Amino acid sequence: MKTLLDVHTHTVASGHAFSTLQEMVSAASEKGLRLLGITEHAPSIPGTCPLIYFRNLHVVPRQMYGVELLLGAELNIIDYKGSIDLEENYLRMLDIRIAGIHSLCYTPGTVEENTEAMIGAIRNPYIHIISHPGDGTADVNLEAVVQASKSYHTLLEINNSSLNPVRNKVKARANNLEILRLCKRYEVPVILGSDAHISFDIARYDHIQALLQETEFPERLLLNDKVEAFREFLTHKESIF
Repeated sequence: MKTLLDVHTHTVASGHAFSTLQEMVSAASEKGLRLLGITEHAPSIPGTCPLIYFRNLHVVPRQMYGVELLLGAELNIIDYKGSIDLEENYLRMLDIRIAGIHSLCYTPGTVEENTEAMIGAIRNPYIHIISHPGDGTADVNLEAVVQASKSYHTLLEINNSSLNPVRNKVKARANNLEILRLCKRYEVPVILGSDAHISFDIARYDHIQALLQETEFPERLLLNDKVEAFREFLTHKESIF
């Protein structure tokens, strides 16, 4: 698979990343990407950008160094209903919206509570992608999550960073294998995400490759080499609500 897009990345604006926006786009151009998503952490993460950052995204060109830009946020799921931490008026300012469970913003409950939290975000008409659903921060019913992903046209991410051994996400490998098996069974597309916090990691999917091979995951269900199909996915998600 030739990678043409990576839509989960962070710049210095997120507070704990290390490259500027222009450095990130330049690196994406050098790697041959056509589409790059910059998804800064939403306000519940300590040290991230203030709300005015999202209000001012209109000043940034959406084409740079030959790369199309989608500017958005990685939102935080903050309760068992799947609520997220940006109000609707801010969500409308974003090109792309990812939501995930982070330990700094969410207190894990029962499997049922955690599953309902994630599915609540999946149901949200503004959310395009669920970030690292298999990283093990909160135990969920993965089959129910995959089926909801299909029903509500919200992509599940296979996150490279959470599979990096240095992160010590002990459940991530088994969970992501199960997500891939379920998505293969139910014909649900997935998106690979680098979760890059430095320009060198853009489109880095090295920890995912073994999982794709082990599950014999069909290339047709991977969107990272299908820019037009990904754009259509975003458009369809927004049109059905």
